[in-house]
Amino acid sequence: MKPKLNDVAKLAGVSVTTVSRVINNHGYLSQKTKTAVMAAMRELHYQPNNMARSLQGKNTQLVGVIFSDISNPFFAELVSRIEKLLFAKNYKVILCNSADDPQKERDYLQMLMANQVDGIIAGAHNLGLEEYQQYGLPIISFDRYLSANIPIVSSDNFNGGYLAAQALRQAGATKLAIFTGKNQAGSPTNGRREGFTAYLKQQQLTPHVHELPFELSPALKMMQIRTILENNDYDGVFCSDDLTALLTINVARQIPIDVPNELRVVGYDGTALMRNYQPQLTTIEQPLADISTLLVSLLLQRIVDANCELEAKYTLPVKLVKGTTA
Repeated sequence: MKPKLNDVAKLAGVSVTTVSRVINNHGYLSQKTKTAVMAAMRELHYQPNNMARSLQGKNTQLVGVIFSDISNPFFAELVSRIEKLLFAKNYKVILCNSADDPQKERDYLQMLMANQVDGIIAGAHNLGLEEYQQYGLPIISFDRYLSANIPIVSSDNFNGGYLAAQALRQAGATKLAIFTGKNQAGSPTNGRREGFTAYLKQQQLTPHVHELPFELSPALKMMQIRTILENNDYDGVFCSDDLTALLTINVARQIPIDVPNELRVVGYDGTALMRNYQPQLTTIEQPLADISTLLVSLLLQRIVDANCELEAKYTLPVKLVKGTTA
């Protein structure tokens, strides 16, 4: 049977009111009393009712985190950093893996509201969900436009694309392409394509754009990449994420096309996993430590003061990490 407040009070030798005061950190209580109540809660595996506390005007100390696919090393590292930062501030995380499914994301948003979370950090790929505009909850976005009143934290996507094109050109490439996701209106990640294109136009070179939908499985994406490489004589490819860059290198070797002598490849993300296990990949590194710190900081500011003034967009610098692929 699930333990009740009365059970905790009886085991700790205090009143139910005292247990409630300990849980809600209300009023003065001796450390001895607090220790006794917390020990009783642990022994009975008692969990406070966060919903009831929220109805009393208390924060639940819960934050919802919505991302597309945490099997992706970039999102996995970002979520891990966010969780550690929030835990250090006494917040627990409810993680929602929305994939590229708008209805799944809507369902998760409704679930988070039902659980009375104190705020949400959202970085899913589904744009234009009206629910983000309707909820009066503190929300901070990563790399996605969700609503006019929801701040966005991004890396400098435009400069990242520019640096990638520059690195390929300086490595000797003259016919360059970008493998990227869909061009969605309002998405900051469009800047990667725009920066890439801007540099090539300065060099009087033609940018070649190939859209590889984010939701494609690796096998299907490799099939598309193979078709593209076999039907074009590109000598430089910028991939808007590191996983696509690795697939491109693998396909090139199968054809075979020599990387980097015949084909130079640059990725984007630069996670710790890639730096440790694929150091040969030339990539544009996003500042994950700074991104996660800023996302959490902005959210906590909004939780404390829903009306606090925040910028519409925060853009953090990227850098080129040289490997041997370009």
